[in-house]
Amino acid sequence: MQKAGLLLRPCARTWKSVRMASSAVARRNPLENKVALVTASTDGIGFAIARRLAQDGAHVVVSSRKQKNVDRAVAMLHGEGLSVMGTVCHVGKGEDRERLVATAVNLHGGVDILVSNAAVMPFFGNLMDVTEEVWDKILDINVKATALITKAVVPEMEKRGGGSVVIVASVGAYRPFPLWDDQETLESLKATMQIKRIGKPEDCAGIVSFLCSEDASYITGETVVVAGGMPSRL
Repeated sequence: MQKAGLLLRPCARTWKSVRMASSAVARRNPLENKVALVTASTDGIGFAIARRLAQDGAHVVVSSRKQKNVDRAVAMLHGEGLSVMGTVCHVGKGEDRERLVATAVNLHGGVDILVSNAAVMPFFGNLMDVTEEVWDKILDINVKATALITKAVVPEMEKRGGGSVVIVASVGAYRPFPLWDDQETLESLKATMQIKRIGKPEDCAGIVSFLCSEDASYITGETVVVAGGMPSRL
């Protein structure tokens, strides 16, 4: 048994070296020269995703409804040496969606990646109290605008032989949860999770980059839950 152990140790060291080398290769710009559009990407999850895509080699176009937010995000990411530009885009407006796509095409010649992160949630409370105006806003931004911006980028992706579309949604689609505006509610929510902490924007960024990379070329039509083990099945 002792001899067997001695024989296994060099193998283990070799395997560790192979894994480390493989990981280094995988991390080296997996999205090199890809062109990515990320909506609502000047703060929070959208900003973290835009940063990660750019860190992984993509040319990223960020967007927001307000120019000052776009300018701030672009300046921050330029300060990190990343290839990022930005434009104002209210996804509910057709002319803004067209300008977002045109910006990427004019700057970089096309579009390879769309991350649809823009969404609204104007009401928290009992479903029976939701007004028609609230339903219209949710469906207009979260559903219709997402479909239309996807429609706008697909022809550009086809010119380049394909692309990736990632739509960011909420785990609330599976399991409604309360606002955690007090410590007691926060601790109660964390208790339902396998990973006992609230997620950070960066927790969502890596999986999006992976889904847009060649490593995920045989993954399509899937829902990937990033929710710390929170119950998330219908």
